[in-house]
Amino acid sequence: MIVTGSTQTRCENTSRLIKIYDNKGDILNLITNRFDLSAKDIADMYKSRWAIELFFKWIKQHLNIKTFYGRSEQAVHNQIYAELITYCLHVLIHLETNSKKTYLRITRLLKASLWDSPRVWISAIQGKSVP
Repeated sequence: MIVTGSTQTRCENTSRLIKIYDNKGDILNLITNRFDLSAKDIADMYKSRWAIELFFKWIKQHLNIKTFYGRSEQAVHNQIYAELITYCLHVLIHLETNSKKTYLRITRLLKASLWDSPRVWISAIQGKSVP
C-alpha cells in the first residue's frame, strides 16, 4: 500500500503498487485502487488494455478515419468496416502489383487516377508507363 502526492498535496486514499514484468523483462509499476483483485488479475487487465490501445493506434495510423459521420453504434461499425475493406484492397493491390511504393503513395496514386481505367493505375503503381 502506498500514499501518493507530496506532503501538501497528499491523496486522501491509499493506493496499491504492483510491480510486473513486461515482455522484455523490464519492470512496470502499476498503481491501482483495486484491493479486491489479485496482482495477476490486475496485470492481465493492464495487458489486455494495452492491446486495445495498440489496436486503436493502428486504426489511427492505417485507416482514414478522422471523424465519425454517424453517432449510432451501427454507423461507427459501418464506417470502420468500410475503411478496413479499403485498407485490405490497398494491401491486395500492393501485393498483386509487387510494388515497392509505400501504402501512402499507392493511396495517392489511386485517388489521382480514380476514374481512369485499371490499366492506368496499375501501371502507375508498378512504376511503368501506360502503353
